[in-house]
Amino acid sequence: MHEWDTDTRVDATGDGRFATHLTDRWAGDGGRPNGGYLVAFCLRALGAVLPHPDPLVVGAHYLRPGVVGPARVDTEVVRVGRRLSTGEARLVCGDREVLRVVASYADLDAAAGRTLVLDEAPDLPPPDECVDAYGGRRLPGVTVADRVELRAPKPLGWAQGRPTGTPRAEFWLRFADGRPADTASLATLVDTAAPAVLELGVTDSATIELTVHVRARPAPGWLAARVATRHLAGGYYEEDVELWDTTGQLVAQSRQLAVSAGR
Repeated sequence: MHEWDTDTRVDATGDGRFATHLTDRWAGDGGRPNGGYLVAFCLRALGAVLPHPDPLVVGAHYLRPGVVGPARVDTEVVRVGRRLSTGEARLVCGDREVLRVVASYADLDAAAGRTLVLDEAPDLPPPDECVDAYGGRRLPGVTVADRVELRAPKPLGWAQGRPTGTPRAEFWLRFADGRPADTASLATLVDTAAPAVLELGVTDSATIELTVHVRARPAPGWLAARVATRHLAGGYYEEDVELWDTTGQLVAQSRQLAVSAGR
């Protein structure tokens, strides 16, 4: 099995509950388990109790940092319909809830409505003509950077010690071990790159809420990412992410609200 599958495994224990274990292999800022990694546990549990195959919209509220070690996921099926099913999942470490997710699932292969795309994928050189987006630099304790590979036309400004002042970036990304992205893992991938606000000199932040819209099942291969922040106010900022597959298809969008430690 690939790293993501192994490190997000959940085992049913009955009554909609699942046992799991958080590792230190997907840590973000401050060595805390990455937010997209935490969401994966809830989605894998919901995927086991809901009849539709694809998470369509995911709303995740972070209540406190995750803790490496044993954990559990408690699920509740809220509604099952013909096109959509909705459930709630709570990730609990010890006796403390750290994350609550409400997600609606669908079958994206059965989507047959009108399609109109008024945007386009990032215009990037092929991945083999790009370089490590971090320029070989790794922030202390940020192990998620070893799990997900990022390639860009040139290293990001902050990674070269020269923040650009513009919190926006475009790059390729994929699981470092070659695992193909699927709809279950897209909610992890949207939150695995270094925050765009690093280009503003913001070096430590925490996610408060993350919303993910899964738009299509991705084709195999790299994903082109567009990441941007437009508003930083009182220490709070949003980060918008788009992921496009190699066919030029938009496969996921996300927005998160985060807060910088220097608020």
